[in-house]
Amino acid sequence: MTEEPTGSESAEANVSRETLASVFGADDDRIALAEAYVGLLSTIGIERGLIGPREVPRLWGRHVLGSAVVEELIPEKADVIDVGSGGGLPGIPLAIARPDLWVTLVEPMQRRVDFLTEVIEALGVSNVEVLRARANEVDPKGQADVVVSRAVAPLAKLVGWCLPLARVGGSMLAIKGQGASLEVTESAGLIKRTGGGKAAILTCGESKLSDPDFTVPATVVKIERVR
Repeated sequence: MTEEPTGSESAEANVSRETLASVFGADDDRIALAEAYVGLLSTIGIERGLIGPREVPRLWGRHVLGSAVVEELIPEKADVIDVGSGGGLPGIPLAIARPDLWVTLVEPMQRRVDFLTEVIEALGVSNVEVLRARANEVDPKGQADVVVSRAVAPLAKLVGWCLPLARVGGSMLAIKGQGASLEVTESAGLIKRTGGGKAAILTCGESKLSDPDFTVPATVVKIERVR
Protein backbone atom coordinates (compact mmCIF):
# COMPACT_ATOMS: atom_id res chain seq x y z
CA MET A 1 0.00 0.00 0.00
CA THR A 2 1.27 3.48 -0.89
CA GLU A 3 1.59 5.76 2.12
CA GLU A 4 0.25 9.28 2.09
CA PRO A 5 3.04 11.82 1.58
CA THR A 6 3.74 13.88 4.67
CA GLY A 7 6.13 16.70 5.54
CA SER A 8 8.02 19.24 3.51
CA GLU A 9 10.48 16.64 2.19
CA SER A 10 7.78 15.12 -0.02
CA ALA A 11 6.85 18.57 -1.28
CA GLU A 12 10.45 19.45 -2.05
CA ALA A 13 11.34 16.28 -3.89
CA ASN A 14 9.92 17.28 -7.26
CA VAL A 15 11.09 20.86 -7.75
CA SER A 16 14.44 21.87 -9.20
CA ARG A 17 16.61 24.76 -8.16
CA GLU A 18 16.39 26.07 -11.71
CA THR A 19 12.59 26.19 -11.55
CA LEU A 20 12.67 28.02 -8.23
CA ALA A 21 15.19 30.55 -9.55
CA SER A 22 13.13 31.15 -12.70
CA VAL A 23 10.13 32.12 -10.59
CA PHE A 24 11.60 33.69 -7.44
CA GLY A 25 14.87 34.94 -8.90
CA ALA A 26 18.40 33.84 -8.15
CA ASP A 27 18.30 35.39 -4.68
CA ASP A 28 19.00 32.55 -2.23
CA ASP A 29 17.07 34.31 0.53
CA ARG A 30 13.87 34.47 -1.52
CA ILE A 31 14.17 30.83 -2.53
CA ALA A 32 14.70 29.91 1.11
CA LEU A 33 11.54 31.83 2.05
CA ALA A 34 9.53 29.95 -0.56
CA GLU A 35 10.89 26.63 0.70
CA ALA A 36 10.08 27.57 4.29
CA TYR A 37 6.54 28.54 3.29
CA VAL A 38 5.97 25.19 1.59
CA GLY A 39 7.33 23.52 4.72
CA LEU A 40 4.75 25.34 6.85
CA LEU A 41 1.91 24.51 4.47
CA SER A 42 2.86 20.83 4.42
CA THR A 43 3.04 20.57 8.22
CA ILE A 44 0.93 22.94 10.32
CA GLY A 45 -1.14 23.77 7.23
CA ILE A 46 -2.25 20.14 7.11
CA GLU A 47 -2.66 19.89 10.88
CA ARG A 48 -5.07 22.83 10.84
CA GLY A 49 -7.01 21.67 7.82
CA LEU A 50 -5.89 24.38 5.39
CA ILE A 51 -4.22 21.88 3.05
CA GLY A 52 -5.24 18.27 2.41
CA PRO A 53 -2.50 15.60 2.76
CA ARG A 54 -2.96 14.57 -0.85
CA GLU A 55 -2.02 18.08 -1.97
CA VAL A 56 1.51 17.88 -0.58
CA PRO A 57 3.16 16.61 -3.80
CA ARG A 58 1.36 19.38 -5.69
CA LEU A 59 2.14 22.24 -3.31
CA TRP A 60 4.92 23.59 -5.50
CA GLY A 61 3.51 23.20 -9.00
CA ARG A 62 -0.21 23.66 -8.49
CA HIS A 63 -0.23 26.04 -5.56
CA VAL A 64 2.93 28.02 -4.82
CA LEU A 65 4.62 28.36 -8.21
CA GLY A 66 1.28 28.66 -9.96
CA SER A 67 0.52 31.61 -7.68
CA ALA A 68 3.91 33.30 -7.87
CA VAL A 69 4.04 33.46 -11.69
CA VAL A 70 1.04 35.80 -11.69
CA GLU A 71 3.52 38.51 -10.72
CA GLU A 72 4.11 38.84 -14.48
CA LEU A 73 0.85 40.80 -14.65
CA ILE A 74 1.48 43.09 -11.67
CA PRO A 75 3.18 46.49 -12.11
CA GLU A 76 6.10 47.65 -9.98
CA LYS A 77 5.44 48.77 -6.42
CA ALA A 78 1.78 47.84 -6.66
CA ASP A 79 -0.64 47.76 -3.76
CA VAL A 80 -2.14 44.25 -3.96
CA ILE A 81 -5.16 42.77 -2.17
CA ASP A 82 -5.56 38.98 -1.97
CA VAL A 83 -9.27 38.22 -1.49
CA GLY A 84 -10.09 35.02 0.38
CA SER A 85 -6.43 34.29 1.01
CA GLY A 86 -6.99 31.02 2.92
CA GLY A 87 -3.53 29.58 3.46
CA GLY A 88 -1.87 32.59 1.82
CA LEU A 89 -2.36 31.76 -1.84
CA PRO A 90 -1.62 33.59 -4.03
CA GLY A 91 -0.62 36.49 -1.78
CA ILE A 92 2.38 35.09 0.09
CA PRO A 93 4.13 33.61 -2.99
CA LEU A 94 3.60 36.94 -4.75
CA ALA A 95 5.09 38.84 -1.82
CA ILE A 96 8.12 36.52 -1.79
CA ALA A 97 8.64 36.75 -5.55
CA ARG A 98 8.16 40.54 -5.58
CA PRO A 99 9.54 42.37 -2.53
CA ASP A 100 8.50 45.66 -4.16
CA LEU A 101 4.80 44.83 -3.71
CA TRP A 102 2.64 45.59 -0.68
CA VAL A 103 0.24 42.67 -0.19
CA THR A 104 -2.84 42.63 2.03
CA LEU A 105 -4.25 39.18 2.74
CA VAL A 106 -8.01 39.46 3.26
CA GLU A 107 -9.51 36.46 5.04
CA PRO A 108 -12.71 36.27 7.14
CA MET A 109 -12.05 33.06 9.11
CA GLN A 110 -10.16 33.54 12.38
CA ARG A 111 -8.30 30.22 12.30
CA ARG A 112 -6.94 31.07 8.87
CA VAL A 113 -6.05 34.59 9.99
CA ASP A 114 -4.13 33.06 12.90
CA PHE A 115 -2.26 30.75 10.53
CA LEU A 116 -1.41 33.58 8.14
CA THR A 117 -0.17 35.77 10.99
CA GLU A 118 2.06 32.98 12.28
CA VAL A 119 3.44 32.28 8.80
CA ILE A 120 4.30 35.92 8.18
CA GLU A 121 6.03 36.15 11.55
CA ALA A 122 7.91 32.88 11.01
CA LEU A 123 9.10 33.90 7.55
CA GLY A 124 9.88 37.47 8.53
CA VAL A 125 8.27 38.78 5.34
CA SER A 126 7.89 42.53 5.76
CA ASN A 127 5.71 43.43 2.75
CA VAL A 128 2.58 41.51 3.82
CA GLU A 129 -0.25 42.26 6.23
CA VAL A 130 -3.35 40.31 7.25
CA LEU A 131 -6.84 41.77 7.47
CA ARG A 132 -9.68 39.76 8.97
CA ALA A 133 -12.64 40.74 6.82
CA ARG A 134 -14.88 39.77 3.97
CA ALA A 135 -14.21 41.52 0.68
CA ASN A 136 -17.27 43.75 1.06
CA GLU A 137 -16.05 44.84 4.50
CA VAL A 138 -12.68 46.15 3.28
CA ASP A 139 -12.41 49.89 3.71
CA PRO A 140 -11.46 52.07 1.97
CA LYS A 141 -12.47 50.62 -1.38
CA GLY A 142 -11.28 51.63 -4.82
CA GLN A 143 -7.62 52.09 -3.95
CA ALA A 144 -5.78 48.85 -4.76
CA ASP A 145 -3.70 48.62 -7.90
CA VAL A 146 -4.40 44.90 -8.23
CA VAL A 147 -6.88 42.54 -6.55
CA VAL A 148 -5.99 38.85 -6.81
CA SER A 149 -7.90 35.69 -5.99
CA ARG A 150 -7.46 31.95 -6.32
CA ALA A 151 -9.94 29.10 -5.81
CA VAL A 152 -12.37 31.35 -3.94
CA ALA A 153 -15.62 31.49 -5.92
CA PRO A 154 -17.09 31.59 -9.44
CA LEU A 155 -16.13 34.64 -11.47
CA ALA A 156 -19.69 36.00 -11.24
CA LYS A 157 -19.20 36.41 -7.48
CA LEU A 158 -15.57 37.50 -7.64
CA VAL A 159 -16.36 40.43 -9.92
CA GLY A 160 -18.67 41.93 -7.30
CA TRP A 161 -16.16 41.34 -4.53
CA CYS A 162 -12.91 42.32 -6.26
CA LEU A 163 -13.56 45.07 -8.80
CA PRO A 164 -14.88 47.58 -6.20
CA LEU A 165 -11.59 47.22 -4.30
CA ALA A 166 -9.50 48.20 -7.33
CA ARG A 167 -8.88 51.79 -8.28
CA VAL A 168 -10.02 53.03 -11.68
CA GLY A 169 -7.22 51.92 -13.98
CA GLY A 170 -6.37 49.06 -11.66
CA SER A 171 -7.39 45.47 -12.25
CA MET A 172 -8.54 42.19 -10.77
CA LEU A 173 -6.66 38.98 -11.50
CA ALA A 174 -8.57 35.76 -10.90
CA ILE A 175 -6.59 32.53 -11.16
CA LYS A 176 -8.91 30.07 -12.89
CA GLY A 177 -8.93 26.66 -14.51
CA GLN A 178 -10.20 25.20 -17.76
CA GLY A 179 -13.64 26.73 -17.34
CA ALA A 180 -12.35 30.31 -17.47
CA SER A 181 -13.76 31.05 -20.92
CA LEU A 182 -17.27 29.95 -19.98
CA GLU A 183 -17.16 31.93 -16.74
CA VAL A 184 -16.13 35.06 -18.63
CA THR A 185 -18.98 34.62 -21.10
CA GLU A 186 -21.55 34.10 -18.36
CA SER A 187 -20.28 37.11 -16.38
CA ALA A 188 -19.95 39.61 -19.24
CA GLY A 189 -23.00 41.69 -18.29
CA LEU A 190 -22.10 41.80 -14.61
CA ILE A 191 -18.52 42.81 -15.40
CA LYS A 192 -19.77 45.80 -17.38
CA ARG A 193 -22.29 46.82 -14.73
CA THR A 194 -19.61 46.64 -12.03
CA GLY A 195 -17.31 49.01 -13.89
CA GLY A 196 -15.07 46.49 -15.59
CA GLY A 197 -13.70 46.51 -19.10
CA LYS A 198 -13.41 43.53 -21.42
CA ALA A 199 -12.07 40.44 -19.65
CA ALA A 200 -8.87 38.88 -20.97
CA ILE A 201 -7.84 35.28 -20.40
CA LEU A 202 -4.07 35.15 -20.01
CA THR A 203 -1.47 32.49 -19.27
CA CYS A 204 1.36 33.11 -16.81
CA GLY A 205 4.55 31.12 -16.41
CA GLU A 206 4.59 29.35 -19.77
CA SER A 207 8.37 29.61 -20.06
CA LYS A 208 8.91 28.73 -16.40
CA LEU A 209 6.35 26.03 -15.59
CA SER A 210 6.67 23.73 -18.59
CA ASP A 211 6.82 20.24 -17.09
CA PRO A 212 3.36 18.68 -17.66
CA ASP A 213 4.00 16.08 -14.96
CA PHE A 214 4.69 18.68 -12.31
CA THR A 215 4.13 22.33 -13.10
CA VAL A 216 1.23 23.82 -15.02
CA PRO A 217 1.15 27.47 -16.16
CA ALA A 218 -1.53 29.58 -14.50
CA THR A 219 -4.68 30.65 -16.34
CA VAL A 220 -5.70 34.12 -15.21
CA VAL A 221 -8.76 36.22 -15.95
CA LYS A 222 -7.74 39.89 -15.99
CA ILE A 223 -10.38 42.60 -15.79
CA GLU A 224 -9.47 46.27 -15.67
CA ARG A 225 -11.66 48.64 -13.73
CA VAL A 226 -12.61 51.37 -16.20
CA ARG A 227 -15.10 53.37 -14.13
